[in-house]
Amino acid sequence: MRQALKQAQKAFDQEEVPVGCVIICDGKVIARAYNKTEQKDTQCAHAELLALQKAGKKIGNWRLLDCWLYVTLEPCAMCMHAIRLHRLVGVVYGADSPLFGYQLDNKAFDSLYKYDTLEVISGVLQKESGNILKQFFKKRR
Repeated sequence: MRQALKQAQKAFDQEEVPVGCVIICDGKVIARAYNKTEQKDTQCAHAELLALQKAGKKIGNWRLLDCWLYVTLEPCAMCMHAIRLHRLVGVVYGADSPLFGYQLDNKAFDSLYKYDTLEVISGVLQKESGNILKQFFKKRR
């Protein structure tokens, strides 16, 4: 998660919402990314989606069966669907997202896909993850 926080700092430094993500497979980081929605002018440039693309290229397969995704902010529904479709083992996130977090649509996740053994762990380095977001939005106001 500390590596994901480093990615979030890169986003912060580039005036992007500071969300960072890493994907770990077999104990090694295979992808790193941070939000680039402003830079790329698209919501499809969330840290999680960029990291999933990089990880697939790195291992030569879209199925990330033995991988874990670490992200500083609770994934939105779009990202969580993509994570599930990529068939990761699990997601670890820091801060909750009461405005856009996937849990807002949690009922739909219960039965949407046949393949759904995704483990979700929340609150890892929650304070640090939340602090960088608070600093960012305080600076913008």
